[in-house]
Amino acid sequence: MPRPINAYIHPKAVQHNLKVVRQRAPDSRIWAVVKANAYGHGIERIYPGLEAADGIALLDLDEAVRVRQLGWKKPVLLLEGIFNCNDVKVAEEFDLTVAVHCDEQRELIVAAKPNRPIDIYLKMNSGMNRLGFARENFREAWERASASPGIGAVSLMTHFANADEGEVDWQLHSFDRATRDIPGARSLSNSAATMWHKRAHREWVRPGIVLYGGSPSGRAVDIADIPLRASMTLSSEIIGTQTMLAGETVGYARTYKTERETRIGVVACGYADGYPRHAPTGTPVSVDGVMTHTVGRVSMDMLTVDLTPCPNAGIGSKVELWGEQVKIDDVAASAGTIGYELMCALARRVPVMVAE
Repeated sequence: MPRPINAYIHPKAVQHNLKVVRQRAPDSRIWAVVKANAYGHGIERIYPGLEAADGIALLDLDEAVRVRQLGWKKPVLLLEGIFNCNDVKVAEEFDLTVAVHCDEQRELIVAAKPNRPIDIYLKMNSGMNRLGFARENFREAWERASASPGIGAVSLMTHFANADEGEVDWQLHSFDRATRDIPGARSLSNSAATMWHKRAHREWVRPGIVLYGGSPSGRAVDIADIPLRASMTLSSEIIGTQTMLAGETVGYARTYKTERETRIGVVACGYADGYPRHAPTGTPVSVDGVMTHTVGRVSMDMLTVDLTPCPNAGIGSKVELWGEQVKIDDVAASAGTIGYELMCALARRVPVMVAE
């Protein structure tokens, strides 16, 4: 028998979450962000849930080709753009829209002399200070791009630094001042701005983590009133139990000591499966549908949970590490990280199935 750990991907949850986004931004078109192999879910696995999106946005050129090969006919956006002339040829062949954040990328398109114009998204650095043209140089960059042979429609974009904390106006005003009277569609809103800042929606929004049921802030409580559904479930089973007396310890480094007689369950899941090793005692988990928590240190192949709330549990009992009941953001917060990382860190050795 294989280990009982499995991950389940729910494309219908992605489909549902897209509807929620549409309700939040009814006047905008939607770039569904599927970078990092759809946040660790697998593009092919979630693809059936993407039909209602108006476009797909990602980073990797190979992933863009995969999307086209799956039959996607609507726009595809390369969020970091291209890196050499060969990339331009692929963008031309597969009808990709390309982000341009520096003159060097614009020059690559010109030098490649594509047979048809490549549509671009000209990116402005409005304060994130990663990629993009400086605000004071943006109009000049737009003029150069608009006049460049090989470049087609020029749309405009930027990226918010702390929309999840409620602050977009400082960048929004900067972007609007720099782009006043410049034609072209705009795309500004990441997941946080899509959910919480309607004034930033514009022609296109770019939701990412919310498509997978995660919180843009990393705090599950912040989306408690938004009916998102988890698109990934990590589940396992109890493979052993121990009854310990008060004062005994559990696991490596003896980090957890019982205060009373305690029955613990051993779960077939560890950091080699993608569960965070630094998740402390108290990280939420459910056993047979009953909420409980981890105890002791997470090891490579196993972790231990307190069975006090579920006295009938035993070997073979079902465990949800994260999913619909155990919010991935709560697990991540307990471990001092974010749900994005847990989704992307799912290990290759975990069997993955697409749920109906």
